[in-house]
Amino acid sequence: MDYVKPAEVLQNMIDAGQGKAELNARQLLIRGGLAGAILACATTLAMTASGQTGMPIAGAILFPVGFVIIVLLGLELVTGSFALIPLAVLEKKATIGAMIRNYFWVIVGHLIGCGLYALAYVLIVTKAGSDASNPLIAALVGTSEAKTIAYKALGGEGWLLVFVKAVLCNWMVTLGAVMAMTSKSTAGKILAMWLPILIFFGQGFEHTVVNLFVIPAGMLLGANVSGADWLLWSGIPVLLGNFVGGALLTGLLLYWGQKKGGISSAPQNAASGAVLAATDASSSAQTVSAARSSALEKSV
Repeated sequence: MDYVKPAEVLQNMIDAGQGKAELNARQLLIRGGLAGAILACATTLAMTASGQTGMPIAGAILFPVGFVIIVLLGLELVTGSFALIPLAVLEKKATIGAMIRNYFWVIVGHLIGCGLYALAYVLIVTKAGSDASNPLIAALVGTSEAKTIAYKALGGEGWLLVFVKAVLCNWMVTLGAVMAMTSKSTAGKILAMWLPILIFFGQGFEHTVVNLFVIPAGMLLGANVSGADWLLWSGIPVLLGNFVGGALLTGLLLYWGQKKGGISSAPQNAASGAVLAATDASSSAQTVSAARSSALEKSV
């Protein structure tokens, strides 16, 4: 069986968080850049499928392919790390400084990867600026405005709305990262992580890395969005919401829910096993000794 039990999954989460915290800036930048570009590419695939079929759910079904590639290749997605590194910090296997360093360089990598893909995709979708008839242009412009100025129009309620949508989004995204640890087979990992990612994308929740592509691409295509609109009504609230959703709803709740019966009891179980093994060995030795004594008495 390739199923991994929850207590072991929790230990794997902590170990993964520790490993991510130990990566150097170059590794984080490259892995973050590749992850951003791959997720952006999956986003345009999903938008293409939605436009061609007229069914947004078609895009949601296809979008997880990007997440699968990122996880299987061991790349860095900051939203997934929001659930994992805090656990390593909690277990004193990583420092807060290392956690912040990871987030900083990965986000910089995402900006570069998403930005470069946005430039390439705008070039393609406009046929090098010669044709604005592609329906995906209007879709990107509309999505960019919906993720920024539409919230701005609602004022404080809009900020709260985008924050809550970001919390729910990364609850699912980090569950996808964790679900990949519930199986030892590649097929099992793919299926397990596919489900939560489909849930988040299909409901239009807010994801930091997706927005790092969609909003700049829309701006390049003429969306009525300023840099301040992007930062204040998407960048900040979505990043904070993603962190809360990943760190609290996935990382800490799974940690608190599994800790007592999982990691903390493992040493006790191991100690108990050692005591039982020692007791059995002692009993066996006594039995052998008694048998030898009996044989000796008979021979005399």
